[in-house]
Amino acid sequence: MPAYATVVIPARLASVRFREKMLASKTGKPLVQHVYEAATRAKYVSRVVVATDHDRIADAVRAFGGGVVMTRSEHPNGTSRLAEACSALGIDTRGIVVNVQGDEPEMDPTLIDDLVETLDREGPHGAPIATVATPFRESEDPADPMCVKVVVSTQGKALYFSRACIPFDRDGHGVARLKHLGIYAYRRSFLDDYVRLKPGIAEVAESLEQLRALENGYAIKVIVRDGEYFGGIDTEAQYNAFVDRFNRRDQ
Repeated sequence: MPAYATVVIPARLASVRFREKMLASKTGKPLVQHVYEAATRAKYVSRVVVATDHDRIADAVRAFGGGVVMTRSEHPNGTSRLAEACSALGIDTRGIVVNVQGDEPEMDPTLIDDLVETLDREGPHGAPIATVATPFRESEDPADPMCVKVVVSTQGKALYFSRACIPFDRDGHGVARLKHLGIYAYRRSFLDDYVRLKPGIAEVAESLEQLRALENGYAIKVIVRDGEYFGGIDTEAQYNAFVDRFNRRDQ
């Protein structure tokens, strides 16, 4: 049986395109509560904690009985916030930490278990990071820069992540592209390394924090799962679509 992991859910109050989305509650629950509850349904998770920089989110999490840790507000990305949260929680450097985005209320808990199992199999000398990709559905546009693409080696390791449509199909043979899902499992020790590394050229150009690991020679294991994954909520329209799906399931 795999080692048990800690799930940390970074959750900022500030959001550009959908103001205070973590607290949106048309379903009767704040958005972050849906994420929290999904994470608790994973088999290989011993603890779920929300890492936030704002008292309003902390109060909302405590109101539904969730665990919370306060972090600084000036973090450049979620991985940096995750590292601070792990230090505050005293998570052992040998442990596994799963980063679940706070705006993914329909997160499939089996993905969390798959990632924990993957890092457990990799062992302490294998890839320190694991993540998930899925084939694009017919209704999705791989050219959309909001959908991050990943190219994977025959050994199941990430070669590159991009907002561009990769791999480029020069001769029109037809390419089955993979969409990256924004969930990661880390070995706790890697997070200390990550915050000491400077952003690289590709990370800055693409605005993708996982490229810092690749640019510095760290392997990222990618598991491919075929299913209907809705991903993160960035806009109010996406949130309303989630509310509609939630209400239909609840009937």
